[in-house]
Amino acid sequence: MLNQIVIFKLNDEEFCVDIMDVLEIIRMQTITKVPDVPSFVEGIINLRGTVIPIIDLKKRLKLKLTNYDDDTRIIIIKINEKSVGFIVDSVTEVLHVENGSIKEAPDIIAGIGKEYIESVVSYDDRLIINLDLEKILTENEKKEIEEM
Repeated sequence: MLNQIVIFKLNDEEFCVDIMDVLEIIRMQTITKVPDVPSFVEGIINLRGTVIPIIDLKKRLKLKLTNYDDDTRIIIIKINEKSVGFIVDSVTEVLHVENGSIKEAPDIIAGIGKEYIESVVSYDDRLIINLDLEKILTENEKKEIEEM
């Protein structure tokens, strides 16, 4: 069986999410700041009448921060029935991968509080970390975002 994944970059590392989790991918746009939110929440946008909280995925994962550019994208997914956007450096491709190329995350990764790492995809000579963006937020953070 084939799975479809969306590949994106954070700095020079490749990550992916299941395409079935993605509502849409949009270009970076002006984000309205919101006071008193976690530091990785950039703010909110209005997308066709829907207010969507925006999370900087590099801040959330404690990766080196860089400036946004023309390649920067927002991947929008549904968390607890609310649309949430995640800022990534770029979305590079959509791939069909066989079930056999999706491996369980090694214990060393899974054991250090990285419950949002779903698996590792081995494709050609690449290893791509498959994130579960729904699990990237704690239950309290999900509640805060639902109130936005």
